[in-house]
Amino acid sequence: MIVVTHKGQEKKLNAEEVSSMVLGKMKEIAEAYLGSTVKNAVVTIPAYFNDAQRQATKNAGATAGLNVMHIINEPTAATIVYGLNKKAGRHSKRNVMVFDLGGGTLDESLLTIGDGVFEVKAPAGDTHLGGEDSDNKMVNFCIEKFKSKHDLDVSGNSKALRRLRNACEKAKRRLSFAFTTDIEIDSLEQGKVPFFSCGMYIFSTQLNMDYFSKCMEPVEKCLRDAYMDVSSVHDVVLSDGSSRIPKACRNYCRNCSRGRNYARELIWMRQWHRVRLFKLLS
Repeated sequence: MIVVTHKGQEKKLNAEEVSSMVLGKMKEIAEAYLGSTVKNAVVTIPAYFNDAQRQATKNAGATAGLNVMHIINEPTAATIVYGLNKKAGRHSKRNVMVFDLGGGTLDESLLTIGDGVFEVKAPAGDTHLGGEDSDNKMVNFCIEKFKSKHDLDVSGNSKALRRLRNACEKAKRRLSFAFTTDIEIDSLEQGKVPFFSCGMYIFSTQLNMDYFSKCMEPVEKCLRDAYMDVSSVHDVVLSDGSSRIPKACRNYCRNCSRGRNYARELIWMRQWHRVRLFKLLS
């Protein structure tokens, strides 16, 4: 159960209820944009969802006023977006690795595509590993830098931490396209330090070595569970915002693709929305 406080009242919600609220809000947004009623939907889910979780997702859609036409795995959605299903001919198959690194979770899947059939050979991942972990390391690094430079500890200052985290998140995005950047904040400790600056290099590679290593563990698990060698992988898909981290991208492609083709998601969180339309119209 999830406990939330709304308008001064404490409420307990289960995951299905929360999911229905999210889908209901998405329905409202779509209807406002299209100017018409939306009834049908295709919903994507993690490949590791069991039958009960899949059914709960359908129920959530129905509660939100939607007719859930299809439930498809997110890795399948990614391969459809990139058109990898078209590369697999009627008499040939392609093995595809999908690396979905988001803010709070990592989902890894190995699929085989052939003759219009998508088969998830092996799912893996970590529901407690994502971009937020690297953000936390950057924030803690800056806290220590600030403490050693100004002899002040801001770890107990919620307002300062919020500003510092926002600055670190922005710096991380810049480091997706640049080798170096600065984290600059005015008056981090109100009235005591007018300006704080901290340099970051290639997403603080050494600072996040354990993070990058953990990101590679599901790759090995997928290959083991599918009884497949990395040389059998034809394509690699990198998806979601945190996959744009240069070090994560290089590590993954080096360990998995071995010079093969890979498609990289550059527009954060848009492809999952696009694939619903592609699937619905196909």
